[in-house]
Formats: sequence, C-alpha cells, structure tokens
Amino acid sequence: MWRGIVAGCFALGLSAGGAWAQQCGGSFDQFVQDLRAEAAQRGYDRATIDGFFQHADFDQRTLDADRRQGVFTLPFTEFSRRLISQNRIDNGRRNAERHSAIFDEVERRFGVSRGILLSFWAFETDYGAFQGDFNTLDSLVTLAHDCRRPELFRPEVFAALELFARGDFDPVNTQGAWAGEIGMVQMLPEDIVTHAIDGDGDGRISLQTSAADALLSGANILSSLGWRAGEPWLVEITIPDDLDWYETGIHSAKPVSAWEADGVRARNGTLPMPNAAASVILPEGRFGPAFLAYPNFSVLFEWNQSFTYVLTAAYFATRLDGAPVFDARNPEPGLSRDEMQALQRKLEARGHDVGGTTGILGARTRAAVRAEQRKLGLPADAWPTRALLNAL
Repeated sequence: MWRGIVAGCFALGLSAGGAWAQQCGGSFDQFVQDLRAEAAQRGYDRATIDGFFQHADFDQRTLDADRRQGVFTLPFTEFSRRLISQNRIDNGRRNAERHSAIFDEVERRFGVSRGILLSFWAFETDYGAFQGDFNTLDSLVTLAHDCRRPELFRPEVFAALELFARGDFDPVNTQGAWAGEIGMVQMLPEDIVTHAIDGDGDGRISLQTSAADALLSGANILSSLGWRAGEPWLVEITIPDDLDWYETGIHSAKPVSAWEADGVRARNGTLPMPNAAASVILPEGRFGPAFLAYPNFSVLFEWNQSFTYVLTAAYFATRLDGAPVFDARNPEPGLSRDEMQALQRKLEARGHDVGGTTGILGARTRAAVRAEQRKLGLPADAWPTRALLNAL
C-alpha cells in the first residue's frame, strides 16, 4: 500500500526537538546521524537506536525502482490486460473459498468486499507468493534521504523504529517492496502501527505469513479511510453519444438517477443506489470503456494514487465478484510517454498544476486536459490525444 506516487521535495525543516536538521539530501552518513538524533529526541534509548540504525545502508536499487515506473504510462485497457489473467482470477476464487471464514469476518466487522481485498492481494503480492526482496529499512532510509518525497518516507522510518522497539521489526532481515511496504497486502510501517490486527488470535501480528492478519489489517485501513459498508464501488456502463463530456471524470459527481436521465445505463443489470452521488469514468475517452464510480472508489486512492492502478484493481474486484470482461470499445490512440511529457509542459505553461512532467496521465493532468479541451471547443473527456497536443 503506497500512497505516494505524487512527488514532492523540501530541503530543510524543523526536527521533532525544534532544532534545524537535514531533512533530505547531502551526506547519507550525516543524514543517518540526524535520524539518530531525532530518535533520541523522540525518547528512544541508545540501545534501541543503535540496534535499529547500525545496519542502515543506502540502496541504489530502491532509487532505480522508484524512477522506473513506466507501466503507469500504459492506457487502462493495456494495463489491465497485463495485470489480470485467468490464472489470477482462478487463484482469487480459490483463495476466496479457502479463506471464506476470514472474509466473512472482514465483511462482518468492516463491510469491505472480499473482491476488493482479493484484488489488492493479487496485484500487490500475487496472493502472498512474492512480497518483495528489498531490505525494508534500507529502502525507507534511502527514500527519506532522497529529496523527491521525504515528507512521506521520513515518518515511515520512525514508524519502523517504533515497530522495532515493540519487537515487531527486524532491521536486518525484514524484506518487502522497494517503497517500504511489508506483507501480503503491502502495508507501510505507519499503517502497521495504527491499523494492524491480530486476525488469527495467536498473540502476534504477522502480515507476511498470516492471511487473517493481513486481510483484516487491510480491511481496517480501508474502513478507517471511509469505506462504506455494503456499498458498490464500480459498475460498467454504456453511455450515449451526446453525453456532456465535461461532466464526466472523478472530480465531477451527481446522483445516479440524474446519469440515468442522461442516458447512462448499466452494461449488465441495473445501476444500484439511484440516490447516490457517482462519477462517470472514461479512462480512454468517450470512445473507450466506461464505468460509474461510487464513493467507495475514491477511498481506494488512499491505497495507491495511480488512477490506472486503482481503476484496474476496482474493476478486477468486480470480475472476482462475477462481472464479465469489460467492453474496450474503440478509443482514440493515446500519447507516448515523450508526447505526454510534452503535453504536460504545455499545460504547465498555461498555469495548470499537473504534478510534474512525469509522462503519467494522473488525475491532475486529466483535469488540466479537460479544461483545455473545453477552451478549445473539443470534447472535454479528459483523454489527451495528438490532436489536443497539436492544438496546444
């Protein structure tokens, strides 16, 4: 569970004790010394600090993985086809049956669908089969030292220190994903500190070996973020050709009944909760696949901030619950990564905050595209095309 796909940077700030301290960059050894000093200011004793930080090391492989996220530049149809296989569907259904008692408990306590948890379990670790081979402490300290998102990763270092002080973290042997997530559903240390649950009742929380611990902990996080028990999250729809495209998108919502009045229909069955506020999602524009997103869909962005990843996970959850393969339709070709970066530079020049020229079509880039399409008299469906790039 990584909440930080959006980059950020700051150079200096106040430490917990009020003194100026290096917050990122510079000498790595000095940076670790500053972390040690802050740990002492937070009240940890010398033995705990030494035991935790003495093996901390810079990990270039972590930074390489952070920079190498080209998969997020793929359009939804291609991305989802890469992540969703019949094998993953079959394994998901087998795990749903094998752990049915756990999922019953999840639904009783938190109201989180088993399809959602199975989806993240599948995408994060292939149902626990591969949980990562990065030393968690090295990854966290390296990313805290790096000046892209220190405000995200520095607190995670101290959360891992708290777990170590409790006897629940081995700084030498704990391994996980490159961004510091641990266990079957990949939880960051802060979330483990605040939301982890002993699901199997053995007196320990083992997110790497206990499906009950991992799944109940993941559900607890989603519940704390505002998951609405028993409500849908995503429904595939058909849309009319004359829909007001500017009203579509994740940041625009209106009652389901109003969408129905505009000609929006469920592709299969009927649209649930006619009074709920929902958004029409067109991941590849007005000629591509179409979905209606309910409030629970927005909660999933706290798990991962990639629009394409979240949509794919949400859709896969509906597949595990019995929905058919989505209709890809015939979308206009999208932009290459270089073209997307060129577009983002043009949008920034026009005053839009797109989150940097990453080449990734995120929510802020979509909002800027939608606004510029409207100005230019183009269908404002938030799908960037070469026609838009040329027009700008």
